[in-house]
Amino acid sequence: MFNYVTLCLYSKKKLHQNKSTNVLLKTIDYFSFEKISIKNNPKIEELVRQTFPNVQFDENSLDLLFVDEIDVPTFQKICSKGKLHNDSIVLVDSIHENKQHWEQWARLITLPEITVSIDMYHCGLISIRREQVKEHFTIRI
Repeated sequence: MFNYVTLCLYSKKKLHQNKSTNVLLKTIDYFSFEKISIKNNPKIEELVRQTFPNVQFDENSLDLLFVDEIDVPTFQKICSKGKLHNDSIVLVDSIHENKQHWEQWARLITLPEITVSIDMYHCGLISIRREQVKEHFTIRI
């Protein structure tokens, strides 16, 4: 996580003006993700297709899932279907947009299967790395 924050998130590289979209693009680039899913945002999906032509939009096994919001039942359903693997990342846009999004985020990061969470204000990241001790970070981007 330290390398991700320092080498990716804090890098001077700017791929997009919107902070959440910039985090998404920098994360895909940093981890060289191949299989991603972007829910309910065709403009961002098209931007990712143009920026990373080799990325596959696959719903079966995901390296990265980008969503506007996600609640606990939806996350658990995705996990139970085996769509996320041990190194998968879920980026949640606008976690501070309103009270409902913030409450969903707060409940989500308490789940035992989520070991790493990062609150970046504009968006949040969760990971399910089983070998990692549960940690929550709040960083400024």
